[in-house]
Amino acid sequence: MPADLVLLSARLLDPGTGRLLPHTALAAERGRISFLGDDRDARALAGPGTTVVDLRGAVVTAGFTDGHLHPVSGAERTMGVDLSGCRDLAAVRTALAAAVRDLRPGAWLRGWGLDPNAFGTAPVATAALGPVLDGVPALIDLFDAHSALASERALELAGVDGPRVFEQGSEIVCDADGRPTGLLLEDAACEVVEAVAPRPTEAGIRARAAEVLAAMAASGITGGHAMDANGDSLAVYAALEAEDALPLRLRIAPWCRPEASDADVAELVRLQGTGGALWRVAGVKLFMDGTIDNGTAWLETPDCHGQSDHAYWPDPRRYTRVIADLHRAGVPTATHAIGDAAVRHVLDAVEQAQAESGRTGASGGTGGTGVVRHRVEHIETVPDDTVRRFAPLGVAASMQPTHCCEFTRADHTDNWSRRLGEERAGRAFRCRDLWEAGARVVLGSDWPIAPYPPLQVMAGARHRRPADLSLPPHGPEQALTPLQALQGMTVCAAWAAGEEDRAGRLAVGHRADLTVLADDPLRVPDSELAALPVLLTAVAGRVTHRAAGV
Repeated sequence: MPADLVLLSARLLDPGTGRLLPHTALAAERGRISFLGDDRDARALAGPGTTVVDLRGAVVTAGFTDGHLHPVSGAERTMGVDLSGCRDLAAVRTALAAAVRDLRPGAWLRGWGLDPNAFGTAPVATAALGPVLDGVPALIDLFDAHSALASERALELAGVDGPRVFEQGSEIVCDADGRPTGLLLEDAACEVVEAVAPRPTEAGIRARAAEVLAAMAASGITGGHAMDANGDSLAVYAALEAEDALPLRLRIAPWCRPEASDADVAELVRLQGTGGALWRVAGVKLFMDGTIDNGTAWLETPDCHGQSDHAYWPDPRRYTRVIADLHRAGVPTATHAIGDAAVRHVLDAVEQAQAESGRTGASGGTGGTGVVRHRVEHIETVPDDTVRRFAPLGVAASMQPTHCCEFTRADHTDNWSRRLGEERAGRAFRCRDLWEAGARVVLGSDWPIAPYPPLQVMAGARHRRPADLSLPPHGPEQALTPLQALQGMTVCAAWAAGEEDRAGRLAVGHRADLTVLADDPLRVPDSELAALPVLLTAVAGRVTHRAAGV
């Protein structure tokens, strides 16, 4: 049978070793790499329907996998005003005023990407935005997607006139007189206002998701670990695949909230393995805390505002029981845990689940006997003893280096660092320490929280600076090497998924998920890596992006 894809005159870079293979050509058949060898033999494998590409010395490597992203919910979230580039309140007000001018009377304004650093040392509150939102129903997501600002009119329409009690760690922030400031912390509080705000149509969400996924493919992404299945997102993936418009391979982990019943947990177990050819439900996403930026993380001692002192789960023991139930059922989990207390509790829960069931996560793949791999997402500040626990438990460390690069500063004048204080801010995003302690470090973007281009993510892991290189590195001792950064988006992502026997490497029999770059990413300087051209992307041997002239 002829090959589906033949790549010629290439340099083949295997992320497993960091070395160029002694071959110049690759062929793929039925979604797998079927041949590695020379150009002449590869040409002989081509048939009338084969896609043949002469790469003229470009570098082929295993396809990049974003270890943490939100394709569909992010697509919907980013349909509003983009405030991610606003560095101060003046810029925020200007952007919002322009958007208000374009609104129909009575229409809602939605925004996203608002950085609390724009407020300086002032409280994050709607009043700080001035009269620009007077009479306008507006809901603006802060960059962390764990908090939002609602205008007075939006709060009025939602019937919010004071504090409320929730079944999870959420809060409608109020002033000393009990009046809402507009700041909503965590999902349950945000959903009170979201419930009365208009939503885009299903067709609109699907079109926007298709646009986002195509752009991700053009950036070199061949796969992603999608950390939600909220709303109709599974139906969106199914529809896109039916339309041949799904250019990424996606593993999807639906959420388990603190209020989930035993029946809800059983339904999450039942969903495992469902999906299509390129997408499937694989794992469960949980939250152990919120974020440091808005005071909802879980720290072993409170932050400098006296906040971030409790878990997202009102009863953390319930979380431990849920982890045990999922582990016993063979379901891997990914838990959002940012603060040191949250990370410690997750590791304690995994350790207890492993001891009770005898199933570990330290070796083999998820298809192997007795192996269930769990992950911790974010891990923004942890002490040494916690760093050393990941490897023995076989727990993957899922990190987003651009969170450090784009939202914190080396001089600790940013909101995140001020809240933590010098000691804890000084052990920020310990990618290198976790790696050297033997943990598998998986890299991702957490898009739409931070930009998704994988070369920018890897560059951030290497230089620990903003994309524009305008600030000195934050914690340069935590930088990864070029090979470690590449492995974080290839072999480590495959390991976390239990797919190291079929993904993340250039080897016959492995998936033909491929990223083609203009040059060797291991030799391009850190400061130039993000701009390295992506020439071609292929998933299962099918080209999903091809640059002009290739």
